[in-house]
Amino acid sequence: MRALVQRVGRAEVRVGGASVGRIGTGMVVLLGVGTEDTAEDATGLAARLAHLRVFDDAAGRLNRSILDIGGDVLSVPQFTLYADTGGGRRPSFVRAAPPERAEPLYLEFNRALEVLGIHVVPGRFRAHMEVEIHNDGPVTILLDSRER
Repeated sequence: MRALVQRVGRAEVRVGGASVGRIGTGMVVLLGVGTEDTAEDATGLAARLAHLRVFDDAAGRLNRSILDIGGDVLSVPQFTLYADTGGGRRPSFVRAAPPERAEPLYLEFNRALEVLGIHVVPGRFRAHMEVEIHNDGPVTILLDSRER
């Protein structure tokens, strides 16, 4: 699994012009599921994310986690994180898990965050979404479950 994590002051996701979720201070997580990913990848990546220190402490250093600040996560499914552009101008998505396999793992990732005490606002799987992100910093980090 791949997660593009952005620290935000606020964020919102809309489908068909209607808001389906919004958060204040926290993280937007664009989550891609690969063909070889498992439930262990989902729970492991959720734990890494929960403890990732990307929020400022009193000294202004990135030393606090989403758990420490009590922030929310806007979780957006994003199969394009597995795009392979090595073969030309059109990306290939053969390494992205098919929807029937990816959706349960996306949901497992969200559940694992909630079990850790993080409020998760989900995007909508297989929908065309408009994601409004107010990146704070900006702070953007790429996590991969295969890199432990």
